Amino acid sequence: MAKRVVLAYSGGLDTSVAVRWMIEEWGVEVVCVLVNVGQDADSSESFDDIRARALAAGALDCVLVDARDEMADEFCASAIFANARYEGKYPLVSALSRPVIVRHLVDQARRFNATAVAHGCTGKGNDQVRFEVGTHALAPDLEVLAPARNWGLTRADSVDYAQKWNIPIQATKDKIYSIDENLWGRAVECGAMEDPWAAPPEEPMTLTRVRNTEPVELTISFVEGLPVAIDQVAMPLANLIKSLNDRAGATGFGRLDMVENRRVGIKSREVYECPAALAIIGAHSDLEDLVLEREVHHEKARLETRWAELVYDGMWFSPLKEALDAFMADTQRHVTGDVRILFQAPGMMRIVGRRSPKALYDHGLATYDAADTFQHADSEGYVKIYGLGLKTWAARQGAKNATPPAS
Repeated sequence: MAKRVVLAYSGGLDTSVAVRWMIEEWGVEVVCVLVNVGQDADSSESFDDIRARALAAGALDCVLVDARDEMADEFCASAIFANARYEGKYPLVSALSRPVIVRHLVDQARRFNATAVAHGCTGKGNDQVRFEVGTHALAPDLEVLAPARNWGLTRADSVDYAQKWNIPIQATKDKIYSIDENLWGRAVECGAMEDPWAAPPEEPMTLTRVRNTEPVELTISFVEGLPVAIDQVAMPLANLIKSLNDRAGATGFGRLDMVENRRVGIKSREVYECPAALAIIGAHSDLEDLVLEREVHHEKARLETRWAELVYDGMWFSPLKEALDAFMADTQRHVTGDVRILFQAPGMMRIVGRRSPKALYDHGLATYDAADTFQHADSEGYVKIYGLGLKTWAARQGAKNATPPAS
């Protein structure tokens, strides 16, 4: 009996060719798994069309898994708790979806009694790391195959190969852009953007094209760290993300142009469209400013960077990531309240108000007017004790820039 392989299938050129190529070159049976993580927003073809392509390429079956709510309620939610932005910018668009796909690859491998899973990633990207490390964490017994690292096909070769086997593809030999899309945003690369000096073209952008030049003000409500409503209209997280992508993106907000450090050691120029992700993280972080105790707040900010690095590097299922998740979740117990945001074209967002029943902001302590309740005289002793060690050091050992006493 031929070895059976479960392939992470997108319906694009590379994974469609991978089906036939693995059958012909490795003599395996292929089951395709298409995981919907929200990439259907502007699709020009249905999932039925994509499934038909997989079967035409020779797959035994093509399974569709609707993981949009799972993506939102578990993966996006965890990223919100951690205010996750790799290198302080990128809100982990592709990096968040890969462990969702890996989980279902492994599940379907068990269902179909497969001995291996496969992906369509090349040897220079981050996603190969995420697919393979994630699979090994969940199923150490499964082999992971990467046909695109082995076949040596150019894009033109792949188009010819698809035509040879009558695989109904839409791709042409002239690849301009590489686009990855999910609920949390879109990642756009290649073409003119491979020159970091060149301005990114408008052509491939969809979420952040300016469609509304009027200011948009809205309020996001959070309960224990999770956004639950916009302008007091409650909705599931997946719907809330989609609504924010539409409303904020229409003003041009949410486009991110950056040079990032890939896990494999390459610097790459990436353009992201992620209005909802950046708006939610910005609002959530602002609400935490209001409610988190100082030491918790500072330590959380330090660990947020580590959390984002782990997820970017494909370590979603690692013990350190799990431990950090527990910390992040514990900090969210009091992150409840509302954040008011103003979006203005082209692409500007400002937070103009925040409130919480759990706020640690005390007007009486903060104000300088007649309502002031702060005991100013108490600060004299505090400041003396706080600076005592430094004063002793300065007197005995001297600071380099200290002024000597007058003779």
